[in-house]
Order: sequence, then structure tokens, then C-alpha cells
Amino acid sequence: MSMSNEYQPINCDDYDSLEATCQQHLTLTLELRNGETLTGKAKDIVSRKQVEYLMVEENGTLRELRLDHIVSFSNPGIGKVVVSES
Repeated sequence: MSMSNEYQPINCDDYDSLEATCQQHLTLTLELRNGETLTGKAKDIVSRKQVEYLMVEENGTLRELRLDHIVSFSNPGIGKVVVSES
């Protein structure tokens, strides 16, 4: 990922996998580029001003995570997916 703040779309297969986790409301463990790791329920993917976000419910709070800030996501049912740029 580039060090600029410009959004870098993720690989289509990874996007589709995230979309499926939202449809199933799976609980994911996510690793972010800033080193943070969190666990939350995948809710939706939204797009604003050509930037895509994963909506995750973490401890009752809804968070927006830029897709290009996600390093990986995992769930026992799907295993671990390492996210790559398109």
C-alpha cells in the first residue's frame, strides 16, 4: 500500500469475501495496517466519496474501517484471508 492517504481498492476476491462475511454477519478478527487487532461482527460495506469501508460492530459500537487499511481478516469458518490491493 502506498504511504499516501489516497484510497487503494482491494482485490476483488477479497472484497467478495468481505461482502459474504457481512451477509452472514460473521464475527471477524481483523488486523489493521496501524498494528491494531480487533474482533467484531461484520455488518455492511459502504462507499463514500470513492472510499470503501467495512462496518463492524465491536462491543456494541459501530466502527468504519477503510478496506485498504485492513491487512487480514479471519473467522474459524473461513480461515484467514490476507488482503491485497487490486
